[in-house]
Order: sequence, then structure tokens, then C-alpha cells
Amino acid sequence: MSECKYTANDFKSDQEVRWCPGCGDHAILASVQKAMPQVAEQLGYTKERFVVVSGIGCSSRFPYYMDTFGFHSIHGRATAISTGLKVANPTMSVWQITGDGDALAIGGNHFIHAVRRNIDINILLFNNEIYGLTKGQYSPTSKLGAITKTSPYGTVEQPFHPGELVLGAHGHFFARSLDVEMALSSEVMLAAAKHDGTSVVEILQNCVIFNNGAHATISDKLTRADRVIYLKHGEPMIFGKNRDKGLVLDGFRLRAVELGKDGFTEDNILVHDAHEPKFGLHMLLVGMQYPDLPVALGVIRDVPSPTYDDLVRDQIADIQKNAKMHCMDDLLRSGEVYEL
Repeated sequence: MSECKYTANDFKSDQEVRWCPGCGDHAILASVQKAMPQVAEQLGYTKERFVVVSGIGCSSRFPYYMDTFGFHSIHGRATAISTGLKVANPTMSVWQITGDGDALAIGGNHFIHAVRRNIDINILLFNNEIYGLTKGQYSPTSKLGAITKTSPYGTVEQPFHPGELVLGAHGHFFARSLDVEMALSSEVMLAAAKHDGTSVVEILQNCVIFNNGAHATISDKLTRADRVIYLKHGEPMIFGKNRDKGLVLDGFRLRAVELGKDGFTEDNILVHDAHEPKFGLHMLLVGMQYPDLPVALGVIRDVPSPTYDDLVRDQIADIQKNAKMHCMDDLLRSGEVYEL
């Protein structure tokens, strides 16, 4: 435990927050600032160990609003910067802030390879399904048929689903939240920080200017409970306003059933195992979409695995231990040497 007792205010900078009124980024910023003191306390960190890295996009203003170390990098390269920073400074708690365009379009290659390598960084992926900063072009996560500045007749491209992309790259941690679910967002961010390896948290975020209501079917407070499922490790996959629905396996697919109907009881409902090494059920969970199934929120996958930065450190230590040369003088005298 950390001896320093931080509050959210300790992580707020003196900079004016300049996002559009009503933008989901405001709620995410508050969630991060609420989560950081918990991370510091539970992992024994001081503020000096935190660094926030961003690329380009509306979300990428984030480092200016955090009273931590920060690095505002270039478009699509936040993951590359985060990777280098973590390998060079392994004790740092690296938080990468990125959008669906920054991470999955120009930065897509860096993103999947960071996940594959399992570098110990925390990636917060703001998914508003649009390019906001550049004024409303469709992004890699825009829904098929979306009307945007660059698809006035509807986009004909199939979107990426970030969770499926992470698991396809053999990711070991994936969680999802909504910008309006501030307590849940802070909860999964804490879980991400505790995970040793690449942690990806997708936050479904609303852009009020260019894609308002992108997630309205599941974010509306009145209907949300029946359209999302809050997953918790070790608990039955039950959802609904009245907690009367659940998930079962039907062959190789998930199916939503009503408790007390057709003989289904809580004993039939799947229990969430976030630590299951195999990808099968986790892939089904990240792929669920309303109206066929509820959208999964919370920590979906959290599986321990060796990290890139630890393996690099151990490899260097092993090489140094068995090396015949330990200094420049050893190197200079290692071959045939002529002395006067």
C-alpha cells in the first residue's frame, strides 16, 4: 500500500478542459482522476510513477488535464511511444489515451503488436465511432451504413469490433465501459492497472457534435439494464432491470433466456470466468450486440501471462551474467591486440 493518500484533485492539472459541452470525454476524465488514487494506494505508487501518453484526436488532449507526467505524441504513434517508455522505464505506470481512429486506423499496426507482445501498458480506447477532431469522417468502428462527411450515402465498410481485435491478437486483458458509467469505468481501470501486461479498456463514448447518440440504444438510463450485462468474475451472467434474464450456451452460440420460463433457473446460467486462458467464450462475449444479445460491460478477460518488458529485462540480466565482456576495456582487448 502507498503511504501517500491521494484524492482525485491531486491528479487534476490547472489547465482549462477544452472539450465540447456534453462530450463523453469529460466523464472519462473524471473516471480516470477518480481511479488514479485507488491505483496509487493499492499498488503502492507515488504520483511520479504515472505517465499519460496520447496520439492525435479530441481524446489526445488528455495529458494536459492530468497532473502527471505526459507525452502528447503524433497521429497513430501513441502505442509506439508507450511501448518505448515502458521498456526504458519499467517502473512507470503508463496510461495511453487514444481514439478509435488514432488507435485502429493509422495506429492499427502498433496497436495489435503491443497487444501481441503483451507490454505492460494500459490502453484506454475512446470509441465514438467517428473522427471528431477532423470534423466527422467515418472511422474504423463506424457502423455499416453510417452517414458521415466522407460517406454521405452511407459507409460500405464493415467495422472493427475492438474486443474481437484484441482477442484475435492474443490479448490477455480486455474490459468495456460506457462514458456515463463512471463508477464502472473507474473499477475496470483499477483492474487494468493491477493486470501485468497490455490492458485494453474500450470506453463507448458519445460525440455530441458529429455522432450524437452513437450508443443511445444501450446508454439510455431507462432501458440500459435490459440491453447490457455487467460481467463480474465468478458471478452468474444475469441481467435485466428485474434480474430475470441470463446467458446460456446453445451449441457454439450464446443465447439470452428468461429465468423461470421454459425450465430455466439460475443453475442453468453461465458463470463468468475472466481468468479462463482459452479465448472461445470471451470471444463470444466481446462480440455480443444488441438487439440479439446484451452488450457486455466490465472486465471480460483478465488472464496472467509473461510480459514483453519483463522478458526483455530478464534476457538482458541473463546475458550480462554470462557475458565474457563487462566493460569497454574488455571489448577492446577481446581480439588480437598489438601493444607497443
